[in-house]
Amino acid sequence: MSTIASVFAGKKDKVLIAYITAGYPTLQATLEAVPLLESCGVDLVELGIPFSDPLADGITIQQAGFQSLRNGITPAACLEAARLIRQKTDLPLLFMTYYNPVLAYGPALFCAEAAQAGIGGLIIPDLPPEEAGAVAENACRHRLDLIHLLAPNSTDERIRVVAERAGGFIYLVSLTGVTGVRQELSPGLEKLAARVRKFSQMPLCAGFGISTPQQAAKAAEYVDGVIVGSSIVQRMGSGQYWQRDVAAFACSLKQALRSAQV
Repeated sequence: MSTIASVFAGKKDKVLIAYITAGYPTLQATLEAVPLLESCGVDLVELGIPFSDPLADGITIQQAGFQSLRNGITPAACLEAARLIRQKTDLPLLFMTYYNPVLAYGPALFCAEAAQAGIGGLIIPDLPPEEAGAVAENACRHRLDLIHLLAPNSTDERIRVVAERAGGFIYLVSLTGVTGVRQELSPGLEKLAARVRKFSQMPLCAGFGISTPQQAAKAAEYVDGVIVGSSIVQRMGSGQYWQRDVAAFACSLKQALRSAQV
């Protein structure tokens, strides 16, 4: 069983996945944030590798990525950060990035070093499964789950393809658009989850636009895990007391997920 799959195995609670941008607001903050999130009950952390053209991300994560790049954060620095985090915690880690940084690094070398650094899987939004050849092959070789995304406008054929090639979990994009804080949970998530469950028994996790404990609890009615990013990244950039703000928010998310199952 893969590291990511083990998060869901036999778990009664819904899984809480947190996204943070590596190197934002500083690399030291990244190293501090993961153990902090773990202490609040977060089950898995996505480390975002910054990229200059983050087409799936909204303004919050775009700005965080821009600042991270200005801080000199590279894929190599993210790999080293993962190694340092792994010395502090066994919490499962994912890399979320785009295909260009992986291609530039070399898929074989990137996957090998990611596995050595303690990464359990990869999310690459702009890499469709039909074109994932070299990355998928090397991810498999190094026991990395390559996690694919499905959106409300995904066809049944696309759902079938993703279901056949999914590793770890299937990432449901709760809305047609980019990441970011939203006032309401997308009403299309329930229908999307039901469609995907006809094709796969893999765990389903929902992200994009889940911004509050209430939205997380509602999403958990339909899926096995909830992914929250922009609201956490916002708080990490909030200044001197970001640790307090992130901890309070992450704990409130976890409590909402637990309460939703009572």
